[in-house]
Amino acid sequence: MDKLLVLGGAPLQGEVAISGAKNAALPILAASLLASHPVTIGNVPRLNDITTMLALLGDMGVHHSFDGKTVTIDASDIRRPLASYELVRTMRASILVLGPLLARFGQAVVSLPGGCAIGARPVDLHLKGLTAMGATIKVEKGYIHASASRLHGCRLVLDQVTVTGTENLLMAATLAQGRTIIENAAREPEVSDLAHFLVALGARIDGIGTDVLEVEGVRALNNAGNARDYQVLPDRIETGTYLTAAALTGGCIRTTCTRPELLDAVLAKLREAGAAITTGDHWIELSMPRRPKAVSFHTAPHPAFPTDMQAQLMALNTIAEGVGIITETIFENRFMHVLELRRLGAQIAVEGNTAVCTGVERLNGAPVMATDLRASASLVLAALAAEGETVIDRIYHIDRGYEQIETKFSQLGAEIRRIC
Repeated sequence: MDKLLVLGGAPLQGEVAISGAKNAALPILAASLLASHPVTIGNVPRLNDITTMLALLGDMGVHHSFDGKTVTIDASDIRRPLASYELVRTMRASILVLGPLLARFGQAVVSLPGGCAIGARPVDLHLKGLTAMGATIKVEKGYIHASASRLHGCRLVLDQVTVTGTENLLMAATLAQGRTIIENAAREPEVSDLAHFLVALGARIDGIGTDVLEVEGVRALNNAGNARDYQVLPDRIETGTYLTAAALTGGCIRTTCTRPELLDAVLAKLREAGAAITTGDHWIELSMPRRPKAVSFHTAPHPAFPTDMQAQLMALNTIAEGVGIITETIFENRFMHVLELRRLGAQIAVEGNTAVCTGVERLNGAPVMATDLRASASLVLAALAAEGETVIDRIYHIDRGYEQIETKFSQLGAEIRRIC
């Protein structure tokens, strides 16, 4: 099993290009099931989750090719609308094929999903919404069995904000008969990116970027021209991770191929920590001339501070001046990285969904183990700031969400390499 060996203590310097957003690419790939013609999707990151989604689509009969940046999908010849446990168990985003399969083919059999063990994240809201749209749904032996002659539009008020739930219901609504209104919809940029892709396919969607999405269903999505070579938006979490790494190490870097407006809440906290930040249309530059100051925040749905950046900012707080209080409101098990950060010398007390970080002068390298995707990123960041050598085990989590992370950090001057 691969590990990362990090020799910390050097400030990061230089420029790094940001990849396409995994959390946008995955639902867009699922949405290709709705298209009655081939589509081409650009700026797709080469990640394990992307490979899994393509394997899942291929198992259904979807023809696809991937050159490491661009995916071509032809879903015109689906043999079986089935998402098997063997593929779904490793990636929660697999549930996103449920809505498109049901809407286009009238049936779907999808295994209950897996993914990172950071919380329950039930699919009840997906199933409740599809049932309201006329689907017949049974859950048997770990599989969701859904059928409908044709879904019908209706008003859906989501009990809580759910990104994948919003995406699944949005995709299903594009081919439903009549008008669907989704209230309390997730507003994350990745949801909007999916909506723009659907519009390029020929969907009729109003309210993109708001918490009320209105969809006028059509018979088929066949606007091949507008959907050709659709470009996935930049990964705001990868951007935030590299910027936070620069802040942790007292460095100065520029992230390119990104969009600053996607990271307002994160940039505000980095500035509060003492970072000097300048931005352009497609780049962000950060320098940290002093020891960071501790920051406090609550995670919450967009546009508030994202839960996917919580672990990275906690790593920053470990060596910051003062005390930072972090409250996690999205996932109940998302403090599993705390024990590993303590192994590096961090002082963190946890009570319920709140972590209190008292900054120390320096961390010290030690063997640590990744427990989920963003936790593993926080360990890399802490290791870059620590004195001495850190070995991070179970980095397959990192490969689910960060493209060539050791290569990109090496470009910024970090001493980091993959070992067996």
